[in-house]
Amino acid sequence: MFGSKQGKQERLEQYSELLGEADLSQADLARRLGVPRSTVMRDLADLHDQGILIEEDNEGKVRLSRRWWQ
Repeated sequence: MFGSKQGKQERLEQYSELLGEADLSQADLARRLGVPRSTVMRDLADLHDQGILIEEDNEGKVRLSRRWWQ
């Protein structure tokens, strides 16, 4: 079976850790997580659907929204 729900959930949890350290591009996230960029794009949409606010700057780097931390 390709992928797993458990693997995806673990990966989704890693985003807050990675984005808490620095603003990263989708390509950087894909490299660090060992997944294709298309997976990162879907994951970011899933996080947004779960209520996690993510912002993208003019350089294409993403971060957790400052509003999420307040």
